[in-house]
Amino acid sequence: MKHSIKDEFEILEQFAQTVEKIKGELEKKIIGQQNIINDLIAGFLTGGHCLLIGVPGLAKTMLVQSLAKCLDLDFNRIQFTPDLMPSDITGSEILFEDRSTGERNLKFVHGPIFSNIVLADEINRTPPKTQSALLQAMQEQEITSSGKTYPLPKPFWVLATQNPIEQEGTYPLPEAQQDRFMFSVLIDYPDFESELQIVRSTTSVSEKEIEPVVSLDEIQKFKNLVWRVPVTDSLVNAAVKLARATRPSSVECPEKVRKLITWGAGPRASQNLILASKAYALIDNRPSPDISDLKKASYPVLRHRIVRSFHAEVDSIGTDDIIKIIINEILK
Repeated sequence: MKHSIKDEFEILEQFAQTVEKIKGELEKKIIGQQNIINDLIAGFLTGGHCLLIGVPGLAKTMLVQSLAKCLDLDFNRIQFTPDLMPSDITGSEILFEDRSTGERNLKFVHGPIFSNIVLADEINRTPPKTQSALLQAMQEQEITSSGKTYPLPKPFWVLATQNPIEQEGTYPLPEAQQDRFMFSVLIDYPDFESELQIVRSTTSVSEKEIEPVVSLDEIQKFKNLVWRVPVTDSLVNAAVKLARATRPSSVECPEKVRKLITWGAGPRASQNLILASKAYALIDNRPSPDISDLKKASYPVLRHRIVRSFHAEVDSIGTDDIIKIIINEILK
């Protein structure tokens, strides 16, 4: 469906107003974390799943629940544990008996994956066999059980959390699964003023409830808008160079970071850099992204796709440090 220039600007204005409403509703429960909220909105609009990394007590679950209420979408939380089985996520066939006829039939019972927004809490606490139950769902938005394929609700969005400090009894996510996540979002401690507000608001009576501010039709309209945002050839060129610069064997990889990286990002990263830049521009009420959006997208898109070398680990050079060097070298 084609839209006139007037229609596009009306949708753009409506989108900006809706984003402000969402942020206003989230402020009832979430204090600070504006950059994280922008990342999650950008991920949702582009259909990109997000990996949230942060220590316990930073309101990761509350943030996702609150966002689901704003969007008026179904939400399920799955607590990943070492004994969790794939069927506990996807569902399984169960034998049912018709009491009137005595006939027995197998019926597929949906698991918690059948929801618009799925929070995979502490995803690295379950073995790879169970983690892999999410792979097909995240990529094809469907699951297969007993040879039958079942479509998942639309929209479908996975957010997974990881605790970076408790590593005992955890299973690192395979690189193939990490690549299915568009963003890796780091959630840090709040600043002093924000923490003051958090303590005041959570230790007194509060009747604030989050209200839905957007319909399913509007969500689909805004998701389509992201794909129609124009991007310059120079920005696409820069995004591809950024992704290729993370690969030690590539000529685009700066010499100073070549020894710091064992493995880099694939073509999916280049695609996500552009999609994220588009979403950031729209959230900032701009009709087209620029180099600042690309720089902002580089960290959440690339940080989980770079495998550091032994040299980087010995010298305590983090993934974000490597990304900063690459940005300074490529986007001069």
